[in-house]
Amino acid sequence: MTAVPADPPDQDVAAHYGDPYAEQRALSRGEGVVDLSNRDVLRVTGPDRLSWLHSLVSQHVERLQPGERTQALVLSPQGHVEHHLHLLETGEDVLIHVEPGTGAALREFLDRMRFMLRVEVTAADGLVVQWTPGAGHELVPDTTGTAGRLAFDALRIAEGTPRLGLDTDHRTLPHEVGWLGSAVHLDKGCYRGQETVARVWNLGKPPRRLVRLHLDGSDSELPALASDVLLEGRAVGRMGSSARHFEDGPIGLALLKRNVPTDAALVVDGVAASIEELTFDEPVSPARASADARADLLRFR
Repeated sequence: MTAVPADPPDQDVAAHYGDPYAEQRALSRGEGVVDLSNRDVLRVTGPDRLSWLHSLVSQHVERLQPGERTQALVLSPQGHVEHHLHLLETGEDVLIHVEPGTGAALREFLDRMRFMLRVEVTAADGLVVQWTPGAGHELVPDTTGTAGRLAFDALRIAEGTPRLGLDTDHRTLPHEVGWLGSAVHLDKGCYRGQETVARVWNLGKPPRRLVRLHLDGSDSELPALASDVLLEGRAVGRMGSSARHFEDGPIGLALLKRNVPTDAALVVDGVAASIEELTFDEPVSPARASADARADLLRFR
């Protein structure tokens, strides 16, 4: 099989191996491997690693057990998403993989926050990321893909799973893209950006929402990333990633203003689009929090 390179930021892995639709079908049947070796991988060692990471990220990680995986976010002081992390505790270290090209910035941030704690952050040489149906993201010594990014992204978009930097921008809040359920623990202690997370959660009104768009299939081109989504000529959102799905046709993800009606007739980059609302996993409920954690949340109402 001859690999055709993907577009940036994924130019270091394959877009496809000759038949993107066949690769989609194989992945949907639970077959195949997607090479995601362009993702950056970091290693955190030291006896304080879990408690230290717990104080920095949005997820409850201080009691991760060997072999346990989770997702987490690093937020700005204003609660905007800066990094989306996949973490694995091995019993000896924590392995973290993030979007291509973002590992150096994450490592710089983590190094600034070490202070006198017994932790060290390094690049995890010799490990790359692959994705397999059923197992999800795995860290392996090497990988040979059988399905490319085009197939993977089509299924990801169909499931409503966003990518940092493609389906998000510098203003994105976790609430807007479904990351409260997978990467945020509402009952844990303080971390950078927690005040915004708690306030928006309690108000229940994030300014935008991630939706799936069904795109007019008569156009040969998909909308450009970050194009304005228009309603009656007025910009009401930002276009994210798009793909051609083997069953659903051209689809994409977009961040729309909260008040855009579900039945709105949209246009993005000259292509007509209709909205399909997404449903995300619910976050950990504050009702199950300890008294101290509930007090922390109520403090921000």
